[in-house]
Amino acid sequence: MHTAIAWFTRNPVAANLLMSIFLVGGIGALMTLHQEEFPSMDVKVVTVSMAYLGAAPEEVEEGVCVRIEEALEGTEGIEKMITFAREGACTVQSMLFDNAKQTEVLNEIKSKVDSINTFPVETEKPVVSRMTITSDVLQIAVFGNTDERTLKEVGKEIRDEVAALDGISTVELQYVRPYEISIEVSEEALRRYGITLQQVSQVIRNTSLDMPGGTIKTKGGEILLRAKGQAYWGDEFEDIVVLTRNDGTKVYLNEVATVRDTFEEGDLRARFNGQPASIVKVWRVGKEDAVTIAEDVKTFLTRYEKTLPQGLNISVWNDQSDQLTDRLSALNGMALSGLGLVIIILTLFLKFRVAMWVAAGIPIALLGTFAIFPYADISMSSMTVLAIILVLGIIVDDAIVVGERVYAHEEMGKTPVKAAIDGTWEISVPVIFGVLTTMAAFLPLIMLSGRMAGFFWGRRLGCYHCLNIKHN
Repeated sequence: MHTAIAWFTRNPVAANLLMSIFLVGGIGALMTLHQEEFPSMDVKVVTVSMAYLGAAPEEVEEGVCVRIEEALEGTEGIEKMITFAREGACTVQSMLFDNAKQTEVLNEIKSKVDSINTFPVETEKPVVSRMTITSDVLQIAVFGNTDERTLKEVGKEIRDEVAALDGISTVELQYVRPYEISIEVSEEALRRYGITLQQVSQVIRNTSLDMPGGTIKTKGGEILLRAKGQAYWGDEFEDIVVLTRNDGTKVYLNEVATVRDTFEEGDLRARFNGQPASIVKVWRVGKEDAVTIAEDVKTFLTRYEKTLPQGLNISVWNDQSDQLTDRLSALNGMALSGLGLVIIILTLFLKFRVAMWVAAGIPIALLGTFAIFPYADISMSSMTVLAIILVLGIIVDDAIVVGERVYAHEEMGKTPVKAAIDGTWEISVPVIFGVLTTMAAFLPLIMLSGRMAGFFWGRRLGCYHCLNIKHN
């Protein structure tokens, strides 16, 4: 250690070169560093979801959940299974071992679930997916005293426009009811025309669909035929012929039923500032940057607000990127205030030259740390900022102690080079062991394994990001 200190002291070019590497590397890393609210977690969970509409939880458990559990029992790579049986649906979550290959296990689970042929007839096709944990960035409220359809359509337009921005892959429209076309058949009309409800239902089912019609071979090649008859709107359903008489006259659906193009029944209502609203939620996935996403969305909304219909407004709320920005601002403020206090205090008791070099060591040490972040796959998150704030006090203390000892040896009459070597060497052991004891206190967190390890490491492990569960 003494040799290294002496060598760097007597070779200022090497010391200045190392300092320049720290400065340039740190500044370059800060410009491209990935920013997120919380560190990523590696979640290895495969989910099987299956709808059994109209069934009670007991029926769902007996008819669906138990059969899936029995089929997946003994599958290699599954540590344990958690099953949720609720009205109309079953969800089976398979927790995988840390060393399991998620893609292979997912394919094995899908194969076993697809081979089950004892599900009730009323069940829908099972969906096998990986569980992903994403983090929300911000929410956009579309609100105003207007009808529900307008709120939903404007929300859908904003959702599509935001999703088309570079660096944004996941956007959802929430707190809106799904569209629904209800057909209320009149019993009196059925008797008048001599038809049954089943006949009407069958006609609608057979008429409202798109069907391939095969191919026609011509000299110029094959022509694909396709019959397009799928109805999507209420007026299209009204034009469906439900009965053709012998004389050629036709009875249309609107003559025997009332067709309503509306929303699903339910109690879902959203209000913002006391007015009806729909919410567009923007998520961060993978290596997308939360701060950049928030800035891009706000820039887009500034332009889009000018095109809103009369009476509608948009507002950004629950912006999670603000918290990260505030923490970074707190870090910068603490660093600058600490730097100023160090300069003032050391100038009172030491030479100004020594005080300036001691103060310079604080940003140089921080930038040197930031320089290795990209290579260590460490992101700038709330956990990282808190750790840096904690370490900032240690850096300031050590800088003061080392600077004071160098100054004390210089006061003894030694040359500046000799004072720098002897002063640094004298204080090197307590400084090094002081840092090591602090590291030892947090070392157990680094040695953790499992799903929470990435949270404490502050690293991007896998592609599953925290705060909100999604299924792909």
